[in-house]
Amino acid sequence: MDMTLIYTVIGFALAGYSVIANDSIQTLGTFIASKKKWFKWYTLAGSASAVMIIALAWGWYSYDGDISYGRLTRIPYQEIQWYHAVAPAILLLLTRIGIPVSTTFLVLSAFASTVVLEKMLMKSVVGYGLAAMVAYIAWICVSKFINEKFDEVDQKWVGFWRNAVWISSGWLWWVWLSHDVANIAVYLPRQLDLTLLLIVMGYFAALLFYIFYIQGGPIQKVVLEKTGTRYARSATIINVIYAGVLFYFKELNDLPMSTTWVFVGLLCGRELAIASMNKEYKLGYVFPLIGKDFLKMVFGLTVSVGIVLAIHYIIIPNNWF
Repeated sequence: MDMTLIYTVIGFALAGYSVIANDSIQTLGTFIASKKKWFKWYTLAGSASAVMIIALAWGWYSYDGDISYGRLTRIPYQEIQWYHAVAPAILLLLTRIGIPVSTTFLVLSAFASTVVLEKMLMKSVVGYGLAAMVAYIAWICVSKFINEKFDEVDQKWVGFWRNAVWISSGWLWWVWLSHDVANIAVYLPRQLDLTLLLIVMGYFAALLFYIFYIQGGPIQKVVLEKTGTRYARSATIINVIYAGVLFYFKELNDLPMSTTWVFVGLLCGRELAIASMNKEYKLGYVFPLIGKDFLKMVFGLTVSVGIVLAIHYIIIPNNWF
C-alpha cells in the first residue's frame, strides 16, 4: 500500500480526534456542563452532530467542495508525510492530560510556512486581546444587574435561559466549525467528492458521540473551574460573546487563527470582570487561574514552533525517512 495514503489516514484520524476532543470543549463545554443534568448524553450528542452535518454540508456546497470554509487558501495541499502525523499525535497526548493548547498551531504548523505561521500567531494574539477586552467590558455591564456566582435565576426566566443555551450553542458550534475544521481538512484534498464528505461526517459524528459520552474528558475541567459555567444563563452569555468574536474574525480574512487563544482570552476577561465587581470573589484566586491557562497556551505554542523549525530546517533538508 502507498505510504502516503497510510500517513494521510493516520494523520486525518488523529487530527480529527485531537481537534474535536481538545477544541470542541471551547464551544460545547458550557453546553455539556449546563445541559447534562436535564438531557441524556446521546440527545446532546445527536443535536451537536446535526449542526455539524449541516455546517459541513454548507461549507462543502458554498466553497466548491472545501469543508474548511476557505481557511486553507494560504496552505496548499501537500503530499502527506510521516511528520505530518506527528503533530496531531502530540496534540492527542496533551489532550489526554487536559492541556488546552492551540490545535491550529500544533496541527497547521506541520504544513504552514514560517511566514504564514507568523501571521496566524499575530491574528491569534489580537484575538486573545480583543476577546479579553470585550469580555471584561461585557461582564462589567452584566455584573451591574446579576451576580453569576451567587444570584439564582428567577423561576419565570428558567425556561428562557434553558432554550437560549440550545440556540446560542448551535450558533457558536457552527462558527467554530467554520474556523477549526481546517485543522482536520488540511490532510484532505481541498475539494471533496460526496463519498469522502459522507465519510468525514460519519467519523466526526462518531467522535462527537464519544466526547459527549465521556462528558468532555479531562479538558472539560478548564470550563468547569470557571465561575458559573454550569448554569444556563452564564453559558448563554459566554456562547453569544464568544461566537460574536469568532464571527468577526471569520469575516475579517481567510487566515487561520487559534480559537483556543480567543476562548482563553474571553474567560480571562470574564473572570477579571467578575472579580472586579464582586467583593466576595478574590483577585488572588483569579490570577493563578488565568495565569495557568496562559502558560499552557504558551507551552503549546512553543511545541508548535519547534515542529515548524524541525520540519523546515532539519527533516526536509536531510530528507529523513
